[in-house]
Amino acid sequence: MVGWMMFRAGAVTVTKGAPKVYESSEHGRRHFCVHCGTGLFYTNAKTLPGITDVQSATLDVPDAIPPRVQVQVAERIGWMARAHELPTFDRFPPRK
Repeated sequence: MVGWMMFRAGAVTVTKGAPKVYESSEHGRRHFCVHCGTGLFYTNAKTLPGITDVQSATLDVPDAIPPRVQVQVAERIGWMARAHELPTFDRFPPRK
């Protein structure tokens, strides 16, 4: 699962290095870190004109902008609607 946040094109600044761009479809472009492969953002001039979709966990301070809505839930895997009810662990769960 990945959290995304939308910004106006030009409002996103990469402060170190330059991402690698992968043409994932006719209009879609996925931008990645050239060193570790982490996905950074997505652009699509046809379906999201003027928008840069940023993977929220890649921000310097990811908690600075909390999510406000859930989108693209039409094809969501059924159990995702209740994922917040599952037990949580700070790290890996204990082995039994």
